[in-house]
Amino acid sequence: MGAPSNDAAMAELTTYTDYLTITTASRYEIRDITDRVERVRTESGLYDGTILVSTMHITSSVFVNDHEPGLWSDILEWVEKLAPAGLDYAHHQTGEDNGDAHLKRMLLGHQVIVPVTGGRLDLGPWERVHYGEFDGMRPKRVLFKAFGVRAPSTSSREA
Repeated sequence: MGAPSNDAAMAELTTYTDYLTITTASRYEIRDITDRVERVRTESGLYDGTILVSTMHITSSVFVNDHEPGLWSDILEWVEKLAPAGLDYAHHQTGEDNGDAHLKRMLLGHQVIVPVTGGRLDLGPWERVHYGEFDGMRPKRVLFKAFGVRAPSTSSREA
């Protein structure tokens, strides 16, 4: 088990919030948003901590998996089998037509927490952060919230 270092005791706590608006060209789509997570890490100065990535809409998802178009097709096919479009969902009695999109979101989840260690996203070799859209073609937002410590400054280490 690790113990805090003297450098960690002198580190500055930080939080940082950013948003991304996504408008997809189709109703169903998967996009890799890992580069945006990295940008948030860089802009926040986060050295050790986490970045919460959360979709702010009930018909989209955020998940971690491989960046591979064949897998994306498999994922979309899988969620369609489990929550098919075109069924007579009770939700549709409200005038909506997207009951399947709500269920698909539940299958893949609405947020992930990405660890940051030593100033780098601490993901596995093939892991990427993805946005999944199930009722697209209109603007939707994703929240990025970084929490943790900045790298100790050189002057703090010399003190």
